[in-house]
Amino acid sequence: MKTASPMLDEVQAAKHLNVSPGTLSVWRSTGRYQLPFLKVGRKVRYRLSDLDAWLESRTRKTTSA
Repeated sequence: MKTASPMLDEVQAAKHLNVSPGTLSVWRSTGRYQLPFLKVGRKVRYRLSDLDAWLESRTRKTTSA
C-alpha cells in the first residue's frame, strides 16, 4: 500500500518544480511530460512523492542520451 504523500495544488506544485502554473497546465493538456496528477472535482492536485519521483527520473549525468 502506498503511504500518504502531501497533496499540492497547482501553484504549490509549480513552485516545487520551479515552473509556472501555466506551464503545468500546458504539460497536462498536451501530455508533453508524464507527470502524474489527480483530479478532485474541478481541482488538480499533485502528490509531492510523484513530483520528486518525476524529478529524479529526469536527472541526467551527461548530455548524451
